[in-house]
Amino acid sequence: MLRVTFYEDSRRRLSSFVAEGHTELAEHGEDIVCAAVSAILQAARLGLEAHAELEISVRQRSGDMDLRVPEAAREREDVRAILGTALLACEAIAAQYPLAVRVRRETETPVRQ
Repeated sequence: MLRVTFYEDSRRRLSSFVAEGHTELAEHGEDIVCAAVSAILQAARLGLEAHAELEISVRQRSGDMDLRVPEAAREREDVRAILGTALLACEAIAAQYPLAVRVRRETETPVRQ
């Protein structure tokens, strides 16, 4: 199963997302559902880096992607639109393929200092 979790900070702003796994609906490289979610998340990354011109924290490898937006940028309209659109698009795919894709929205755990 492909699991995508979008996190909100304590002010209820989208702050990050984590994608893990594969949908396992077809052979590797031919799974259009997995490819669709991957394309959405890649587009969000590109939009944040190129359009919004943010330095984001990203860790990516086959089947996994973690992305975090700097706190100072989370109120920006362009950032909210990019992350919000990615969330909506992933939720739409999960609604069509509930046994293969799960999308959650959670509040991030505060970092203790």
